Amino acid sequence: MTFKTTLLATAFAVLPTLASAHMVIEDAYARASSPVAQTGATFLTLFNHSDTDDRLIGASSEAAERLELHTHIEEDNGIMRMREVEDGFPVAAGERIHLTRGGMHVMMLGLTGPLVQGEEIEVTFTFEHADPVTQTIVIDNERQPGAGAHGEHADHGAMDMDMDDADHSGHGSDH
Repeated sequence: MTFKTTLLATAFAVLPTLASAHMVIEDAYARASSPVAQTGATFLTLFNHSDTDDRLIGASSEAAERLELHTHIEEDNGIMRMREVEDGFPVAAGERIHLTRGGMHVMMLGLTGPLVQGEEIEVTFTFEHADPVTQTIVIDNERQPGAGAHGEHADHGAMDMDMDDADHSGHGSDH
């Protein structure tokens, strides 16, 4: 094999690794408020390590029946309401977005078992362009807003949860 052939073979062998490394998940944790909780939430920082704008469009995990992308919207009366974001969260090329308590986050609905302090779950994040990323996430019910590596804001457990078209029983106090 010539040097050029070896170089090309090496480049093609590395390409799948680079493609899947476009989205990097940092400082991820999940929480639920009690052993009988039916809902939980996942928070993290997502870094788009590519030169292409992308979008987080979904997530899945064996830890819950369904995962949804959510955010909070302040209404005219000042009350914050949680809403599903069906079209996902944009992540510009070279930028980070923060999924935080009181802001954008991944809602876990229909937990398949308790989320126990210190244990871990796997969550697979799906993107519009990048390959899916499966991340091991620690359960940290003790982490306080602002305690994350990138700073968090208001604990959305204290906010009014209006879940419109979905059945989220027990949702308002479980995360």
